Amino acid sequence: MATDTGPGTGTGTPGGAIPAQPGPQDDEAAHSVIPGAGPALRPGERATLRLRGNDTGSEADEPARYAPEWLQLREPADAFARAHDLLDPLRIRLANLPKRADGFIIHDIGCGTGSMGRWLAPRLDGAQHWILHDRDPYLLHFAAVASPRSAADGSRVSVETRRGDVARLTPDALSGASLVTASALLDVLTREDVDALAAACAGAGCPALLTLSVAGRVELTAPHPLDQEITEAFNAHQKRGGLLGPDAATAAAEAFSEHGATVRLAPSPWRLGPEHAELTAQWLRGWVGAAVEERPELAEPAGRYLTERLEACAAGDLRVVVHHSDLLALCRPVGGAA
Repeated sequence: MATDTGPGTGTGTPGGAIPAQPGPQDDEAAHSVIPGAGPALRPGERATLRLRGNDTGSEADEPARYAPEWLQLREPADAFARAHDLLDPLRIRLANLPKRADGFIIHDIGCGTGSMGRWLAPRLDGAQHWILHDRDPYLLHFAAVASPRSAADGSRVSVETRRGDVARLTPDALSGASLVTASALLDVLTREDVDALAAACAGAGCPALLTLSVAGRVELTAPHPLDQEITEAFNAHQKRGGLLGPDAATAAAEAFSEHGATVRLAPSPWRLGPEHAELTAQWLRGWVGAAVEERPELAEPAGRYLTERLEACAAGDLRVVVHHSDLLALCRPVGGAA
C-alpha cells in the first residue's frame, strides 16, 4: 500500500467525524444523495474510473486502499495544510463559467471519506453537485452521508457516488464538469495516469485542484543521523511500480502545462506538534515501515530509531513537518466560456 502522508477542522459533521453507520441520517441528507448510488454498480452502469487494469479478479475482491480510521485521523491535518492561496484564482474561474440551473458539477476523484468536499464546498459560493468517485463502497457511503449540504452563500450542495477508481479518463467522462478535485492522489499514480488526467481535464475545459501530493521532504526535531536514510528509502518505496511518488506534483504541472493550462503550485505542509501525537505516531510507523520494506537492511537501526521517535512523540517533544504540494491547473475553457 502506498503510504501517502499528509491538522485544522473538518466540516459537514461535528468535528469532522465520520458517521458511525453509513446511510442518510436525516431527511435533508436523504434528498441530497442520489438514490441507489453507493456500494455496487447499478444495472448497466459502467465503472468509468479505473487506476490500472485488473484482469485477474473483481474490484470487489480487492482490499480497501485506506482505512477510514486513518483518513479520519488525518483529515484535520489535511484541512489545515491545504493551500488557501489557490482558492481565489479558482473562485474567479468558476465565477466566469456560464451559469447552470444545477450549479457547478464537481468530480472528486478517489474521494475516500469525502474530506475534500467537506473542506471545499463550504468555501465556494453557488449551488454545487459533487460526483464522488472511489472504488471502496464503504468509503463512498461515508463520503455521501458526511458531505456538506450548503455552500458558502447558503446555496444547496448535493452529491452522488460512483463506484470505480481513478481512471485513464476521457473528456467525455468529464463532460459538463466545472471542476475536478483530488486529495493525496497524484503520488500513487503513474506518469501515464497523470498525462491522461491532464488530457481529460484539458479536453473538457475544466480546472483541476489536486492537493496534498507528497514532496519527499520531512523535517523532525531533533535531527537524527538516520533521518536522511529513511527519507530516501521511503521515497524510493513510493516510486515502486512506476508510481510518481515525490515527483508527482512536478510531473502533473508539466502534463497540464503541455495541454495549455495555467498551473500554480503551492506548498501544503503538515505541521505536527504535541497536539497531533496520535497522527504523528501513526505516520511514523507507516513512514519507517515503508523505508524498511524498501531496504530490509535498515530493519535493526530503523527499529531503534522508531522506538526513540515514538517515545519523543509520547513525551510531547517531537515536532514534524511533512512537506506536500497543492496544484491548481486552469485549463483553457471550451465552448466559449470566459
